[in-house]
Amino acid sequence: MTAAGTAAMPPGWLIPDWPAPARIRAVCTTRAGGVSAQPYATLNLGDHVGDRPADVAANRAALQTAIGARPVFLQQVHGREVLTLSPGTPDGSVGDACQTEAPGVACTIMVADCLPVLFTDRSGSWVAAAHAGWRGLAGEEGQGVLEAVLQSFRKRTGEMSGSSAGTPQAGEVLAWLGPCIGPQAFEVGAEVRDAFCATDAGAAALFAPGRVAGKFLADLAGLARRRLQRLGVEQISGNDGSGAWCTVSQPARFFSHRRDTARLGGSGRFAACIWLEGDDPAR
Repeated sequence: MTAAGTAAMPPGWLIPDWPAPARIRAVCTTRAGGVSAQPYATLNLGDHVGDRPADVAANRAALQTAIGARPVFLQQVHGREVLTLSPGTPDGSVGDACQTEAPGVACTIMVADCLPVLFTDRSGSWVAAAHAGWRGLAGEEGQGVLEAVLQSFRKRTGEMSGSSAGTPQAGEVLAWLGPCIGPQAFEVGAEVRDAFCATDAGAAALFAPGRVAGKFLADLAGLARRRLQRLGVEQISGNDGSGAWCTVSQPARFFSHRRDTARLGGSGRFAACIWLEGDDPAR
C-alpha cells in the first residue's frame, strides 16, 4: 500500500502497488480531502448515508477532478450483478461490480468495511471493480461477485478470440484487494462461516473463535484471496489481513460502518476506482 504521490490527489489516498500495465490507473480514497462534516468528515462519497447532498456532490466532483476520469457510482445491494460501463452510464445504476473497456470511465466501488476488489488484465485492455461484503463474496452455492467478474472476463475474451471456451484464462487477470474490516474486528455468526464452508471446507481456516460462544472472527480479505486463487487468479496484491489495512482500527483514515454508526449515528463511504487512460494501443 502506497500513498498518492501526485499533486492532484490528497497525500493520504492510496495508490495500488501492483504490476498493472502502464495505462491502468487506480486509487483508493480515504477520509482526506473533502468538505463533509462529522460523522461524515471529510471525503464522504456516499449519497445514501444521511450526509448533505451538496457536500456529497462537492466531494464527488473533487474526486473526478483529482483522477481526471469520470467515476460511476453504483447502487450497491450486496449481490453479484456485473455492469458494463460506458461514458453514459448513470450514477445509481444497480450492481455490485462493474467493468469497462472505455477510457476515462472509472469503475468505482464505495465501502466502509466491505472489501473493494480491483481488476485488470495483463494487456491493459479491461478494468473491473467489485464490492465484496460477506454476502456478495459468499454468493449462492459458491457463486458470488468475484466469480461473476471472472465469468464476465472469460465471456469477453472468448468473444474476442471467437472461442466459446472463453480463453485466455484467469491467469491473465490481476487483482488488488483494498482496505476492509480486519480479521480481529469482523465478528460474525455461525451462518456466515457456514455460507463459505458449505462449498469450500478449507475456508474454515479463515475463521477464528470469537469473543463469545457461537461467534467467529472472519478474515474477509483472506476469504477473497482464497476465492480468487481457486478461480485461477495468480497475481493478487494489496490487503494481506494486517492491521494497516483494517478500516475499524484507523478512524482518522477510513470510514467504518461497524465502528461509527452506533457510536456517531452514521458513517461515510470511501471509494476504490480503476480506469484506463488514453486509447487502446491494440486497436
